[in-house]
Amino acid sequence: MEVMAQFQEVLKQSSLHPKPAGLVLQYGTAGFRTNAKQLDHVMFRMGLLATLRSKKTKATIGVMVTASHNPEEDNGVKLIDPMGEMVTPAWEGYATQLANAEQEDMLTALKDIIEKETINMSQEANVFVGRDTRCSSLSLSQAVLDGVTAVGGHSKDYGLVTTPQLHYMVCCQNTEGKYGEATVEGYYNKLSQAFIRLAKNAPNCTDDQKHLCVDGANGIGALKVREMESLLKTELQISIFNDGTKGKLNYQCGADFVKVQQKPPTGILMNTGERCCSFDGDADRIVYYYVDSEEQFHLLDGDKIATLISTFLKELLTQAGLDLKIAVVQTAYANGSSTDYLENTMKVIVRCTKTGVKHLHHAAQEFDIGVYFEANGHGTVLFSKAAEQKIQQLANDPNTDDERKRAALLLQNTVNIINQTVGDAISDMLLIEAILAIKGMTVQQWDAIYTDLPNRQLKVKVLDRRVIDTTDAERRALSPPGLQEAIDTLVKKYRKARSFVRPSGTEDVVRVYTEAETQESADALAHEVSLAVYRLAGGVGDEPKSLH
Repeated sequence: MEVMAQFQEVLKQSSLHPKPAGLVLQYGTAGFRTNAKQLDHVMFRMGLLATLRSKKTKATIGVMVTASHNPEEDNGVKLIDPMGEMVTPAWEGYATQLANAEQEDMLTALKDIIEKETINMSQEANVFVGRDTRCSSLSLSQAVLDGVTAVGGHSKDYGLVTTPQLHYMVCCQNTEGKYGEATVEGYYNKLSQAFIRLAKNAPNCTDDQKHLCVDGANGIGALKVREMESLLKTELQISIFNDGTKGKLNYQCGADFVKVQQKPPTGILMNTGERCCSFDGDADRIVYYYVDSEEQFHLLDGDKIATLISTFLKELLTQAGLDLKIAVVQTAYANGSSTDYLENTMKVIVRCTKTGVKHLHHAAQEFDIGVYFEANGHGTVLFSKAAEQKIQQLANDPNTDDERKRAALLLQNTVNIINQTVGDAISDMLLIEAILAIKGMTVQQWDAIYTDLPNRQLKVKVLDRRVIDTTDAERRALSPPGLQEAIDTLVKKYRKARSFVRPSGTEDVVRVYTEAETQESADALAHEVSLAVYRLAGGVGDEPKSLH
């Protein structure tokens, strides 16, 4: 298609996806997210942008239509770069620029990107599109496809997939099958075969030990686990709750609800001591939990998951005699007890980064093996190419002794079970289940590795979140003046306490996090810090109320 004619087509198609005048959206860590009714023009334009990105990189780009753990009436969109990673910061800027251009300026904004990036418009382009189970996702993904076509790109519509599955497909496509086959079946086969090989190393497990309750958040994860179930043979028996047949997406269920509310989701039948896990709406987060004999709820979040996985990997590296550098990447939200255990008991390197998966992913790439998890349960493990080669060589070397060979094979299957492109609830679940089976560990024993310090998260509505500026991986506030000093003074009142505040990435709220020796202290400190934020950072509405 000749370039001028192409732009005419873009204009014509764009008028079918008009932008509401004055609407301003920001492409954040999670892409665009807002009420689905406001997103049609954004989706069309992200179809255009993904096609430009594909022409620029000469690779397949992904576009995922989802709002993850947001309420059902919201939707959103994320772009996926060639290796299955999140799109680069410069292109996040282009996404914001293009989405916010008024209807009459859209073509100018598009040409501006083409010029800045010196894009050859006659270059072929290929875009993979996927969507979650929201009612709005079908028409919104069609708007993406329209955008791809309007600017002369080829598209493949994967329909209903989890976010991590689309990341995986993009990576497979661009590595010409070296990472795996770019189909949902290819994904299921790779993960399930690795899981079965790992599970074969487990001591004799009873059926009870092989049973897991899964809360699918009434979203895409439930559908996909069901599709995969039969491939897991008899090694894992799953009961799926909140599978989308009755309940509302993310409503009183899902990983975010369980983590924030510190209680089980509705719609799940839990027996005492039974292992349960929850996905979020697009299945890129997972948390585990159980209820003890006294009806006490126990949460095993991203910190506990990172500890379990890194301990397992470190033991295997020692058994295999491999000198590879392993690190755990956390954020300021990581529980102090987990950091203490990893550094002082396990002697593992711990790196702290700013909140947001892209920051953790980037830091994890600096090590041979980087385990990263946000406390909310979003995370994965990255293996450097050199680490993968060393593991493979050892596993295939006929002269390797039995113990080292067993460890190398376990490491090899661990590499295959992990979705290295992004946090993946299904992949993480299978790895956790395999580790627990191999170690013969109950969920209670896993939980007892270390005890979390009681903590509390609150949010304070403010006029403008940008008044808060932070440093030291968001652990200290630089502005407004006096806020950090106030926090430091309050923290000194309590034992084993710490607190930090940070602006939300998406709304005008300031997030407050506290930890202390007792829950009562953590709650009291959270209230006092919230009051300090309200008074010094321009709080909106009533003063924060005490939690008691």
